Amino acid sequence: MIGILYFSSTGNSLFIAKQIKSELGGEIIYLPNYHGDASEFERLIIVSPVYSWGLPKHVYELMPKLNHDCIVDIVLNFGGMLGNADRFAYEYAKECGIYIRSVFSLKMPENYTLTFTVPKFYMKSILKKAPKMLHEIIAQLKNGATLIPKEGKTKKEIYLKNKANWHLIAKDFSATEACTLCGKCIKLCPSENISIQEGKIVFSDQCVACLGCYHRCPQKAIHYKNKKKRDRYINPNINESEIGKDDRNI
Repeated sequence: MIGILYFSSTGNSLFIAKQIKSELGGEIIYLPNYHGDASEFERLIIVSPVYSWGLPKHVYELMPKLNHDCIVDIVLNFGGMLGNADRFAYEYAKECGIYIRSVFSLKMPENYTLTFTVPKFYMKSILKKAPKMLHEIIAQLKNGATLIPKEGKTKKEIYLKNKANWHLIAKDFSATEACTLCGKCIKLCPSENISIQEGKIVFSDQCVACLGCYHRCPQKAIHYKNKKKRDRYINPNINESEIGKDDRNI
């Protein structure tokens, strides 16, 4: 069986994972819920967003745990610039002793919008183009294509420095008076970084900068640096309630 492990906070990676399953079959698993080494799968496809030109913390920490006999394909999605993330992922997997067959990349709508707003027409344009490009990637996955990313100009040290500082973003989050203490942010946080203390939402220092709480708060009550931005993003092609779930509980 094909294992499709995905990490997603706003639905882009889940959308990709579901499209892959629709054409290749397999089992979709939300990566933070997975504690195995992929030895139960004949093939593993990792679907991940790009964070700071590299892999999110959960994906990064998965690699050393994988069975060395596993055949791995990676499908990355990025909003702004890919940088050298595909090459970094390839090299890191090899360092971990993983047979990495291919690393694909696909542009999706940007969700790291704490300090800027992406025009809606641009978002729609990307969403319109994505299915065709994704279909082409899936065709290569189906054929077992080998794709080794070329070396780029972005330095790996930049990504590693950014990754080491992701947790600092939490100190700039706050919940406004619009918060109803519904607890949704607590449930969806992949690093258990949010809690309720003395009747208030509190952010700890284990943030992985996924922004799931920011984008998916029903009241838009979570703000960054007290900026009263109203725009949020959730991939319109998936059911928001499915983000963070897998085939066992979707």
